Amino acid sequence: MIVTKKCIDRRTILYGVGAALALPLLDSMVPALTAAPKSAAAPVKRFGVVYTPNGIMMKNWTPTGEGARFELSPTLSQLAPFRDRLLVLSGLNSTPPIMPGNEPTGVHARASTRFLTDIQPKPTPGSDLQAGISIDQILANRFSQYTQLASLELGMESADSGGAGDPGFSKVYDATISWRGPTTPLPMEHNPRTVFERLFGDSGTTSPQARLARLEQEQSILDSIRQTAAQLARELGPADRSKVAEYLDAIRDVERRIQKAEEQNNRQLPVVDHPAGVPSSFGEHAKLMYDLMVLAYQADLTRVITFMTGHEFSGQTFPEAGVPDAHHAISHHQGNPVSLAKLAKIDSYKLSLFSYFLEKLRATPDGDGSLLDHSTIIYGAGMSDGNAHDPKNLPILLLGGGAGQIKSGRHLRYGAGTPLANLHVTLLDKFGVPIDKIGDSNGGLTDLSA
Repeated sequence: MIVTKKCIDRRTILYGVGAALALPLLDSMVPALTAAPKSAAAPVKRFGVVYTPNGIMMKNWTPTGEGARFELSPTLSQLAPFRDRLLVLSGLNSTPPIMPGNEPTGVHARASTRFLTDIQPKPTPGSDLQAGISIDQILANRFSQYTQLASLELGMESADSGGAGDPGFSKVYDATISWRGPTTPLPMEHNPRTVFERLFGDSGTTSPQARLARLEQEQSILDSIRQTAAQLARELGPADRSKVAEYLDAIRDVERRIQKAEEQNNRQLPVVDHPAGVPSSFGEHAKLMYDLMVLAYQADLTRVITFMTGHEFSGQTFPEAGVPDAHHAISHHQGNPVSLAKLAKIDSYKLSLFSYFLEKLRATPDGDGSLLDHSTIIYGAGMSDGNAHDPKNLPILLLGGGAGQIKSGRHLRYGAGTPLANLHVTLLDKFGVPIDKIGDSNGGLTDLSA
């Protein structure tokens, strides 16, 4: 990082009509002459979770070999470009406690709810929900003082989509993995337009008419901050001007794609009910959400993001991957080779989209590294075999450099009975939020570090 005598504030905001854009970390934000040496600079740590429902086709998922000499499985080969930033964790379990009497277990409700809380959801079809605070919200409470948004909760499906849910359990359990507290599940926002406005709309204004006027004039958010952006550019060095230009180009690209989706939905009668701003293509929708995640990290608008690629019981289809079948229905494969092959296609397709996200993180400079270097991203599911609703040997990946606290490029296999909660305890500690226990944890995972 080049330190100059000119310094601008880290929280510089570009204001426009109904818009407020935070900037990425620039060289000019390092205090002149007083900047700490690179070796002493503490990078911003970011946390993310990408959840996939209905289990995984484990035969095509699990690598052969252990440690650094493992071989990528057919499904995980989608992540070959990121092998040096990949940790494959096998053998972790989210086994629920034994339920008293004939109380229902809620196999799908427990999968999504326990994934980050490690707490069995309370059986109820009503609003008296109960689980536990999720680790993303523990971190959000810790980092909220530094960012505009404490956290982002994103998804690919609306709250009321999907099947009926587990008997005796509210559908809410299936539709989120994030819990602010034991009785407060957080909804996952699936509309890219809503997320875009939340990130880049001027949340400080008391006049919604200003934003409405801009939208009615079809004026880009970037057009509204053009003057302040030009003024800032005159104060920056060449490298910082390039960074800002690339960042604004990325925002404009996302905004353009959202507008295109809205125009298409206005012209066509969609097969399913997609609100304006939600592309009909799963792949384009997912890429938009991933791009918004990158922008949120890049501008340090939040450091904690959770993303559900589908609800438990999801009936999402994947014609782009050659699978027109509903996901939940086909997850009950009963050992049928044709169904298993289709599930493997879904798993591989979703990882290819996740790979797109990782490449964006890797290509985005952040201080003395990249966003990927300074992030810890969990990818996984709350059950392994969807047909058996198996909560053991979960498919769990860790991606990113963890700001130097994760030793990647390995496959680690844990002994029988190791709780997923042990991973959560360990990650919280690495983020500077040590806790003794969460859910059914019985220790930590000491082998994640270098």
